[in-house]
Amino acid sequence: MKSLFLALGLTMVGTACVFAGCPAAVDRSEELKRLRAHVQAAETEMEGRIYDRQMWEIWTTAPDAKAQELLDAGMRSLRVADYDAALAELDALVAYCPDYAEGWNQRAFVHFLRQDYDAALADLDRTLGLNPDHTGALSGKALSLIGMGRVGLAQDTLRRAVALNPWLPERRLLTAPPGAPL
Repeated sequence: MKSLFLALGLTMVGTACVFAGCPAAVDRSEELKRLRAHVQAAETEMEGRIYDRQMWEIWTTAPDAKAQELLDAGMRSLRVADYDAALAELDALVAYCPDYAEGWNQRAFVHFLRQDYDAALADLDRTLGLNPDHTGALSGKALSLIGMGRVGLAQDTLRRAVALNPWLPERRLLTAPPGAPL
């Protein structure tokens, strides 16, 4: 009987190790909400960029050191256009932290740069499922839709992004709806 309990105990420890992984990200939704209010009230683009940069600092803060290392490595590879390395790092990140939105968003960016818009959209939808107000993911989705020739849906998506952050550089891609003045 003692050996049965020992075997069950070891099995439970082994199972816990399999499920142990990326911790849940700290909930910073209130801070992001405050920053969105500031960016929407900003009177100049320079002021708006300050708040936008602060949102990106939150989004790119991973849940733990391992996830941060994978994210940083993927983003470094992106900066030097080593898309294979970036994809490998970001694949590892989303496997390790499937509930961390920025891992999916950065991987979508790799797909976008490779002009694999279907894969980009899948990752962007995952990002937005985790963080519906992620303006970077919304603008990335709009750009991917434009790349696919789906301009009407892209405009709708971009309008949603610009409503959250009126200083997004992509705002220049907005066209007026039919019958509205530019």
